[in-house]
Amino acid sequence: MKIRSVAAGVALALFAAAGGAAMAQEHYTEGPVWSVTLMRTNDGQFDNYMEFLRANWLPNMAEGKKQGLILDYKVFVADLNDPNGWNVGLAVLNSSFGKALDYNADDEKKWDAITAKTMKTADKDKQDEMSKPRFSMRTFVRTYVSREVTLKPMP
Repeated sequence: MKIRSVAAGVALALFAAAGGAAMAQEHYTEGPVWSVTLMRTNDGQFDNYMEFLRANWLPNMAEGKKQGLILDYKVFVADLNDPNGWNVGLAVLNSSFGKALDYNADDEKKWDAITAKTMKTADKDKQDEMSKPRFSMRTFVRTYVSREVTLKPMP
């Protein structure tokens, strides 16, 4: 008798959880997934960091989009009112959470080839050395991954 009560409770909990998910889904349609990295530029380094992004990040993202590795990319800037806040956001749009978060050896090879082309060297140590100045220009704040949704109109 006690086992039936536990089983009924588990079944009811699963039904409620599934019902809750189904209810949420009626309000929106799931879309692609954004990975957003927030940075705070160091004093006097905003223009230098923007120049670095234009020369390095932008060409890689443009080629990654062209090759279908990502769907889109954006840069956001904000007023830096909070000393622990951010003023540069680098956003990359992926087709799914898996594409945003899971390791894929084939994709890594394609990104490596893109980086070798834009940095004009396949030598990882040289690439690291060339990218090192960015650390003196900005401080990493955080990265978050979030699904884009489209609200459904009211009936």
